[in-house]
Amino acid sequence: MDYVKLGKTGLEVSKICLGCMTFGDPGRGNHAWTLGEEESRTILKQAIDLGINFLDTANTYSDGSSEEIVGRAIKSFSKREDIVLATKVFNRMRPGPNGAGLSRKAIFDEIDNSLRRLGTDYVDLYQIHRFDYSTPIEETLEALHDVVKAGKARYIGASSMHAWQFAKMVYTSRLNGWTEFVSMQDHVNLLYREEEREMLPFCHDQKIAVIPWSPLARGRLTRDWDEQTARTESDEFGKTLYRQAEESDRKIIDAVGRLAKEHGVPRAQIATAWILQKSAITAPIIGASRPGHLSDAVAALAVKLTPEEIATLEEPYIPHRVEGFK
Repeated sequence: MDYVKLGKTGLEVSKICLGCMTFGDPGRGNHAWTLGEEESRTILKQAIDLGINFLDTANTYSDGSSEEIVGRAIKSFSKREDIVLATKVFNRMRPGPNGAGLSRKAIFDEIDNSLRRLGTDYVDLYQIHRFDYSTPIEETLEALHDVVKAGKARYIGASSMHAWQFAKMVYTSRLNGWTEFVSMQDHVNLLYREEEREMLPFCHDQKIAVIPWSPLARGRLTRDWDEQTARTESDEFGKTLYRQAEESDRKIIDAVGRLAKEHGVPRAQIATAWILQKSAITAPIIGASRPGHLSDAVAALAVKLTPEEIATLEEPYIPHRVEGFK
């Protein structure tokens, strides 16, 4: 496994991050395709054995059961101090007022709830899952600063939003002497590259880590265009992400397939190698539901694409409207 600093911090993370949305009680939340605890633990142990020390979950994944499963697995398979544990706050966790969002109350309530489910005193990276239009950013940022000062989080990060929003939050923290974001978790893959316009250059300039979600486009980059899976059919959020450029998407997927044959590797390794070679990218977040998914992700670290091969993969892309956040 290769390790890299998380942005401009001294924290070292594996260049593959394990996304834990795949893990959770299928009867809780809105992800019917998740793995139960026994299957989840198999993947989590494999990740730790492979040297992956970076785990990313969220309070909302399977109504909190992802955090519960991940927390128990860490206790079984590793020392807490050897794991870089990330979770998130923003999405609704209960009905009624203050059950969602980034108010001071919501953040303070949800960090404690996450720590209880994870069975730990702190998380290494506490991330805002989306931008909260209904809460002043000063309230959110000072609350996150206080969470860090209370020892409940080591660092803070953000996830998908407009680049101007993220820049405003970064500079507001800086002006007030509050803890600054060290990472951005946004939507980047061969089928969706809009973040290359503003967000990635901003993060690169400010030395903010980029840990993209859905680097394999919900698995679309790993199989033939017409092939369907159980997750494809039941993943309602995923259905909203890749519907606007089917002609160019098909060409990109075909190009991935051709290069995979030439290299003699699975398609997942080509798509992952592409994102690993992006200079602004720190560690893609890989969601694994089978052991082969993690094996391919780690093997992709050794796959080197030439500039000509990268151009072949990128050439069919056309501009997209923003997807994945509002």
